[in-house]
Amino acid sequence: MNTYNIALLPGDGIGEEVCMEAVKVLRRIEEKYAVEFKITGGLIGGAAWPEFGNHFPNETKALVEKSDAVLFGSVGGPVNAQFEPQWKDCEKNSILAIRKFIGASINLRPAPIFKELAHFCPLRSDIIGDESFEILVIRELSGGIYFGEHSRPDANTALDTSSYDRPTIEKIAKFSFQAAQNRNKTLHSIDKANVLETSRLWREVFETEAKNWPEVQFHNLYVDNAVQQLVKWPKQFDVIACPNLFGDIISDLTSVFPGSLGMLGSASFGSKIETGLQTETSDMRPVSKFIHLYEPSGGSAPDLEGKNVANPIAQIYSAAMMLRHSFEMHEAADSIEAAVLKTIQTGFRTGDIYAEGQDETKLSCSEMGDKICEYL
Repeated sequence: MNTYNIALLPGDGIGEEVCMEAVKVLRRIEEKYAVEFKITGGLIGGAAWPEFGNHFPNETKALVEKSDAVLFGSVGGPVNAQFEPQWKDCEKNSILAIRKFIGASINLRPAPIFKELAHFCPLRSDIIGDESFEILVIRELSGGIYFGEHSRPDANTALDTSSYDRPTIEKIAKFSFQAAQNRNKTLHSIDKANVLETSRLWREVFETEAKNWPEVQFHNLYVDNAVQQLVKWPKQFDVIACPNLFGDIISDLTSVFPGSLGMLGSASFGSKIETGLQTETSDMRPVSKFIHLYEPSGGSAPDLEGKNVANPIAQIYSAAMMLRHSFEMHEAADSIEAAVLKTIQTGFRTGDIYAEGQDETKLSCSEMGDKICEYL
């Protein structure tokens, strides 16, 4: 029996509630497949502050290091408390810090558009059509303007520097073409190569990599054209590869298509983490492994905390992504996604995707988890 160690970091707000439903699903997967999940909880975000005075304490870092994957909830507190020590810079000091800690370099954010939930999509029905589809945004996380120099040389001047190197772009290019090959064989690469030198290098690398994937229909798009096309004709897209800044914007745009942030899981792939010393050789080199982070795309929604009304599907989707990408349990991941789809198709809804007057049944957060487990 395979055994996997999972660091469970629920965080703040609704994080605990939705994480518990994902754990419920994972326990059902244990019953169906020859696998054991050793799930250990840890504190992060505002939840860690009262005990440690830190949003990402060393104890949580140690837990992450010992784990095969991280299932993350959400962090952040009430808007009117953002300047209190427990919440000030909470997101920056926790989610951005843990991504840096695992060396996260690539982010996946799928946006599923269900025909059963088309009335929640902000796009017109004639634009999205009458069939379900999904857009996968792949975002580079380690380079670009977010990680360049930021300064104010004088009171009237501000400077933000963006840089990319060829190996970084080659890594996400290979990953994106592989993802497209495994899906519908269509890839759009987003840049601003008519203006930016970093985008010219980005386009050069992607065009070179495209020669290795003759079955993939490859397209370059300027970012301004891309956002227009996503709104006018989203079904032309399947996999979209973006540098860091553009990926932040594009993934936020596609996140509204499903009709609720409660439907969106995500994955951030770590590049390397040192976990100790290699003792079987004489050189005592550090041992490195890849640790990936899985989290819903929505926030902590502190106004919903403790009410058992949050939508756990994003967290459950994130768990399915963990099975697929960290543990290579593709059949189990497929079964979770199929159970979610059946739950939606049979009319079960949490409040965020429930419409009065429709033939639907409104469920609580825990009831939604139960229903998905039932269909597993």
